Amino acid sequence: MTSSVNGLLSVDFGVTDLKAAAAFYTDVWHLTPVADGKDALYFRGTGPKHHILGLHKRDKGELLRVNLSAQDEADVDALHAAVVKSGVSTVEQPAAITEPGGGYGFAFRDPEGRNMRIIAGGLRHADRADKPDHPRKISHCVLNSVDRDVAVDFYRNTLGFKLSDRTGIMSFIRADRDHHCIALVKSTVTTLHHVAFEMPSLDDVMRGGGRMRDNGYPIEWGVGRHGPGNNVFSYFLGPDGMVIEYTAEVDQVDDSYPTGDPEKWAWPKGRNDRWGVNDGPSKRMAEAEKRITFPADIFHPA
Repeated sequence: MTSSVNGLLSVDFGVTDLKAAAAFYTDVWHLTPVADGKDALYFRGTGPKHHILGLHKRDKGELLRVNLSAQDEADVDALHAAVVKSGVSTVEQPAAITEPGGGYGFAFRDPEGRNMRIIAGGLRHADRADKPDHPRKISHCVLNSVDRDVAVDFYRNTLGFKLSDRTGIMSFIRADRDHHCIALVKSTVTTLHHVAFEMPSLDDVMRGGGRMRDNGYPIEWGVGRHGPGNNVFSYFLGPDGMVIEYTAEVDQVDDSYPTGDPEKWAWPKGRNDRWGVNDGPSKRMAEAEKRITFPADIFHPA
């Protein structure tokens, strides 16, 4: 395959209280409003991407869509042909994107029914300097998978992702230098596991955790340092029970990186990360990871 996805652009969340969720992601989570639409609001990080989060008024909390990037329109067209050839049931034709940020792309549902979209081009911000205690971008999206091997094969063979690491329950795949931008978790349900927002440093992850606690959002897991990816982490429950993460220092890898097998990531008894100073995910977090589903068809904003 000559064309491939080259990164993660943004995610779209369905939320039951748009005003309250917007206040959270602006004032507490530290994103910046950048555009709006009918029953929708869009937020940027400090990086160049037009927006990294879309919020849409819905009757329940949902992961409405994951937006991926491609180099140019030719790659979008080639990826569209590959998705059609893969045999997935629902694929739209490439076209100009009419939502905020623009670009050229197409939406489809992956083999397990997740809403995905691939976009090339679109608006970018010239001001892209880090700000202390503010997320830069979406680092990665982790998805629960009933048939993980089928899902991983689709993302690798159809979209051009590369496998970075495997544990007993997770496969970490990459589209750029970040160790992973998607991970798939072996599960009994097909739901959102969590979405991670990249902070500039470990200090910013710690400050973000303190700010969240000050605002009544306890740390559900962390602070710690993962094995695969080597990133530091702190997890929380946001509006509608979305599991969201502050992360930093994810490994930057290339094709020389040796793909790790489960034996490499077997922790000693009582540990769940490199540091071993936290007690693992809370019961609330473990339950929340199973609740956030996807819409029944390709998502279109109202």
